Amino acid sequence: MSVDQGIIVDTDARRLALEVVATLVYIKKTCAEQILRPANVPEDLIKRFLTERDASTGDRRSKREAAASIFDELARRGREREIVRNLIDLSAEWDGFHLAQDEFKARAVVQKARELRGILIEADARERIEYERRLKEIAEQRRRDKEVEFRRESDLLLAQFDSATSGSNPQQRGYFLQDLLSRLFLLHQIPVVRSFLRNEGGEQIDGAFQMDNWHYIVECRWRTKLADIRDLDGLLGQIGRSGKQTMGLFLSINGWSEHVIPLLKQNVGKNIVLMDGYDLRTVLCRHVELKRLLKEKLLALNLEAEPFLSAAQIA
Repeated sequence: MSVDQGIIVDTDARRLALEVVATLVYIKKTCAEQILRPANVPEDLIKRFLTERDASTGDRRSKREAAASIFDELARRGREREIVRNLIDLSAEWDGFHLAQDEFKARAVVQKARELRGILIEADARERIEYERRLKEIAEQRRRDKEVEFRRESDLLLAQFDSATSGSNPQQRGYFLQDLLSRLFLLHQIPVVRSFLRNEGGEQIDGAFQMDNWHYIVECRWRTKLADIRDLDGLLGQIGRSGKQTMGLFLSINGWSEHVIPLLKQNVGKNIVLMDGYDLRTVLCRHVELKRLLKEKLLALNLEAEPFLSAAQIA
């Protein structure tokens, strides 16, 4: 249904609703009780319908005039369409013709209400379909916009990572890595806590995140020298001083020595997963989604006691 058709149907419905109020019940008070109140007309407007007078003559308004006045107020409140529909539904089932001044006219109004009710039902159904189509269209546009923004942010992080690869200051690269990792986790909608101190300032945490009701402490390394088991001992201590639902993610851009993985396998807690620069770049290139990478790593750790699963092993 076009906008113009919808306006015509609503106009016809209002006109018929006025006829319903003016015709079906002769006595105004009875009309209020039998027509307006069952149609959910607000009580203050029912009172206006019964008592309002013409400003120029001082005479009480007719049912038609009073109904037109309260319909205008209902329109201002955004409820005219609802009440008009209620009036038409009520009159389509009306059988109290003895209450009308002109029974034949009342029967004609009821017949029109029955015909229009069918039209309104069809119009409402088409309107619902159009509304749902529009909602889907809006949702799809939002999805596309988010996808474009996600790609743009990923490309920016990747460019910054590649640029930092040629940097010479290890300390600056370490701070940069912490910041990049935090932004990456937020981009992938994983709640993250940036670098912080705890235990009265005696302990530096590079970062942390939460996933599937578990907390993960993150340790970052970007050094030319490969990480060794002593680098991971600090993370093990931080996990041990944390709550029971805490694990660790150790990110070393240039990897670790050959002794790290065998020694981690001897760790009774099995609470650290490893991540290297290739893993990070694979996520930045959007070849694998971050949550999937982390969950696959956790699966390998929990089922196979394997602390490192490379992104290259994920199909």
